[in-house]
Amino acid sequence: MFKAILIEKDDAGYRAQLTELADDALPEGDVTVRVAYSTLNYKDGLAITGKGPVVRKFPMVPGIDLAGTVEASSHPDVAVGDAVVLNGWGVGEGHWGGLAQRARLKGDWLVPLPSAFTARQAMAIGTAGYTAMLCVMALERHGVTPDQGEILVTGANGGVGSVAVAVLAKLGYTVVASTGRPDEADFLKTLGAAEIIDRATLNAPGKPLARERWAGAVDTVGSHTLANVCASTRYRGTVTACGLAQGMDFPSTVAPFILRGVTLAGIDSVMAPRAERLEAWQRLGRDLDVAKLELITSEIGLSEVIDTAGRLMAGQVRGRVVVDVNR
Repeated sequence: MFKAILIEKDDAGYRAQLTELADDALPEGDVTVRVAYSTLNYKDGLAITGKGPVVRKFPMVPGIDLAGTVEASSHPDVAVGDAVVLNGWGVGEGHWGGLAQRARLKGDWLVPLPSAFTARQAMAIGTAGYTAMLCVMALERHGVTPDQGEILVTGANGGVGSVAVAVLAKLGYTVVASTGRPDEADFLKTLGAAEIIDRATLNAPGKPLARERWAGAVDTVGSHTLANVCASTRYRGTVTACGLAQGMDFPSTVAPFILRGVTLAGIDSVMAPRAERLEAWQRLGRDLDVAKLELITSEIGLSEVIDTAGRLMAGQVRGRVVVDVNR
């Protein structure tokens, strides 16, 4: 038997609960992992609270991240005893995920736990930090360098945003952090932000083109915020889009793209190729200050996940939430 968060949907409604499951209830897969830590991401919050159509089949164990040790494997490249990390691949949506003490998965989804991190630290990074690194890599691929000007990070107090601020600052970029929580300004400056702006300056309908300011941006918000970020990005700047906290809509025009040559780069962390994942984790080991990682991390037990998911959706959680699934 093992403990897990289980989401069910039936005639009695939609509900998530902490329960115990038998090992033979695990889904198909060629690797079984004893989970040490998982995380609580925005997508997990949507799944647990039912506030978004994340879960595609029921019952479902949520949790898009996990780190642990391989207990059994028939995969040729994964051995018993290996320390592994998983991010994405539809886990926690269509396949049972990491908010449990045990998981059965496809070996192709796993990457080795980087030697730079403990399992807990890897989950402090999680999909959020790995996505932030993919955004930074995309900015670099499009030629955005620290000497070109300011980089905007929206939703800066969230998991993706806070890691993006820390990584970009360490790489020498001048980072401007947008947040709806001005009381967190000191925290964001500790991570490396040079300036804090109120999200209200970006989240209402704006002009097709605004004054040029940003050399690049990491947007976790979408909707009017993303439209305004694109409208105020400098000539041939790049905006990476990886989130939809404000909404899925994009009420923009083609003006920034055809008049200023702005690039809008979409970032998908769920199905990213293995080579890109390995590069992102290698870069995190080099470009993320582990001491700053601890500043953005809080830890809860599996029994606290459901209540914390509600607070996460209410915007009351800062940074990264690590889940010790064994308490």
